[in-house]
Amino acid sequence: MGLIGVQENGKGEMALSLGNKSKYKRMDSELSDEFDDEASNHYNELERKKSIRKYVLACAIFASLNNVLLGYVQKFLHESFTLNPPNYLNTVICDLVSLPRSPLRISLLCTDVGVMSGAIIFIQEDLKISEVQEEVLVGILSIISLLGSLAGGRTSDIIGRKWTIAFAAVIFQIGAAIMTFAPSFQILMIGRVLAGVGIGFGVMIAPVYIAEISPTVDRGSLTSFPEIFINLGILLGYVSNYAFSGLSVHINWRVMLAVGILPSVFIGFALFIIPESPRWLVMQNRVEDARSVLLKTNENENDVDERLSEIVAAAGMSNGEKNEEKAVWRELLSPSPPLRRMLITGFGIQCFQQITGIDATVYYSPEIFKEAGIENNSKLLAATVAVGVTKTAFILIATFLVDRVGRKPLLYVSTIGMTVCLLTLSLTLGFLGHGQLGIALAVLCVCGNVAFFSVGMGPICWILTSEIFPLRLRAQASALGAVGNRVCSGLVAMSFLSLSRTITVGGTFFLFALLSALSVLFAYKCVPETKGKSLEQIELLFENHNEWQGSEVEMGDSEHLVQKA
Repeated sequence: MGLIGVQENGKGEMALSLGNKSKYKRMDSELSDEFDDEASNHYNELERKKSIRKYVLACAIFASLNNVLLGYVQKFLHESFTLNPPNYLNTVICDLVSLPRSPLRISLLCTDVGVMSGAIIFIQEDLKISEVQEEVLVGILSIISLLGSLAGGRTSDIIGRKWTIAFAAVIFQIGAAIMTFAPSFQILMIGRVLAGVGIGFGVMIAPVYIAEISPTVDRGSLTSFPEIFINLGILLGYVSNYAFSGLSVHINWRVMLAVGILPSVFIGFALFIIPESPRWLVMQNRVEDARSVLLKTNENENDVDERLSEIVAAAGMSNGEKNEEKAVWRELLSPSPPLRRMLITGFGIQCFQQITGIDATVYYSPEIFKEAGIENNSKLLAATVAVGVTKTAFILIATFLVDRVGRKPLLYVSTIGMTVCLLTLSLTLGFLGHGQLGIALAVLCVCGNVAFFSVGMGPICWILTSEIFPLRLRAQASALGAVGNRVCSGLVAMSFLSLSRTITVGGTFFLFALLSALSVLFAYKCVPETKGKSLEQIELLFENHNEWQGSEVEMGDSEHLVQKA
């Protein structure tokens, strides 16, 4: 009996032992399955976020394609003579620094960028246009693009942001096609006017659309894309000039202009990919459609409903009904205190971007370098190319920094750096003469001014303008800011040579330095930090002005940024 009991106990113990093993196996299996599920969910979530980022990036790129046209079609330097293709750039620089010119003529000739700088030579020879017709052909684009930008705001409120981008592309295609086949100056002008309207619409709507579809964390970087694409267009314009200059006079300029149609063709394909702005959809009471777009463009699904509620509230459409409101332009002309602060910030930064002399610095850089003592054309070319490369490189740097360190630190670094460079350039041109030190400092200061501009004031101006206005006013207020920007640019271009003759080139840059110093104070006093905030939260900053102190980025942050760099 005792033996059997022992055996039974042994069996019992063995059974118990086997039971425990089975229990542990089941627990291990459950834990393993749970871990696998978590890993799978985590992987799927990461893949979803990557997919959304790629999608939003594609939307921003497609929306910015119209800005390629601005850079590609726009710039008449003033190559008014027969061009020797192998020495193309040297001829351009030589002409730029040696031809007699009037302030009005140069201001017009310097308003365009890219392909027209080469095409005009062949247009003159083929269509036999006069100098006055040349000036009209150049100047009309700037004027019409202003009107296009102004009309673009209202148009985008009516037909939507996406279809305004499409409309801009179609209008430009028609204009480019007419210019390509133009048999006379009159027909060429019709095409130029239509191209100007298309460019004006496209340039105005791109930052607004990108800001409205972008996730908060990437909005600044993506909204700076249009500025990058303008520079890309300039580069493509010069490449096109060089590539097609060897064709016959009757064909080459037409091919140059026809190539400009390609970006707008890509925009046509993009219409099947990019969504409508969720903010505009809410304004049309299409809340469910807006929710679908937010699900495609926001990485965190849990935030979608909260973000949608904020947009609905900001649009004044709670409970699905539109509130009574004043007409947009009446509201802009008689603004409430919060809107007045927005207008001061948005319109002010657009004006400061131009009155600090960036266009004069870029357009007249060969003239500045010649004033500093550079006389060799090859050296002038090298210095001028260095300015262009610097501008493009630092815009790319700004794209990576703007959502990481914020708008205000970059604005402080930008405006303070520009002030130092402009002041040093003024003193260099005024007191150092034509020595090697003066030349080196002039090149360094011009490149430095362009670099500081591109890393802050250049892209952030457009980012802020597309962020700060209420949804119902955003498009038209942004259009108004764009008009102010271009008017100030024109005034600077038209007055630079007259000022230079009156108070010297050094004195003119001293004036720019003073205006740049004022822009530092403007950034400190009138610009809130918008990094990491939704568009609706930014609107509340202006409603509650005292909250700026809590969210303000102080100058110490920019000093820390410089130390880190």
